[in-house]
Amino acid sequence: MPALTVGFDLDMTLVDSRPGIAATFRALTARTGVPVDAELAVSRIGPPLRTELAYWFPPEQVESAVHTYRELYPAYAITPTLPLPGARVAIDAIRARGGRVLVVTAKLGRLARLHLEHLGLAVDELAGDLFAEGKAVALRQYDATHYVGDHVADMLAAGAAGVPGIAVATGPCSPEELRAAGAEVVLNDLTEFPAALDGMIQLALEQ
Repeated sequence: MPALTVGFDLDMTLVDSRPGIAATFRALTARTGVPVDAELAVSRIGPPLRTELAYWFPPEQVESAVHTYRELYPAYAITPTLPLPGARVAIDAIRARGGRVLVVTAKLGRLARLHLEHLGLAVDELAGDLFAEGKAVALRQYDATHYVGDHVADMLAAGAAGVPGIAVATGPCSPEELRAAGAEVVLNDLTEFPAALDGMIQLALEQ
């Protein structure tokens, strides 16, 4: 078997960033005067920022809104964000098995790194600003053996990279949607990850 290298999505997979993202959207509204329904926006976290901002800003203002949001983000989004249940356990489980940990996220890399550093979540590699099949590029680059995510697009990424997709039902997508998108296993949260990983490794050894 290849060396264990597990990739994770960030938002709503490893961390609950909804309070901080909502606060950033509210600050963006205050700065720009364009109303953004922060609670609606955080209910569909997953796709790139531009996708969400396009619901609220006219096309010619989206890039400026992206720049302003990212300028505001460090002050509003980092401190309120917490690790999701099992996040540290999952990372520790990979380390205990001699593996490497990746984060592959749609979030801009430098902002993702602020979350990881603030929460003390140590990873070996970080690739940002990637979504859906685009994440497969980083998964292949770093020789990922599994990819863990909460969104149907994460399961598409795993499929495009040719690795098993492990889904967690902690984001906006239902277990049924995740399975339909190709998830090999769907977990309630990352507390179930170590046992699921052992089961997948054992199954691969037997094949």
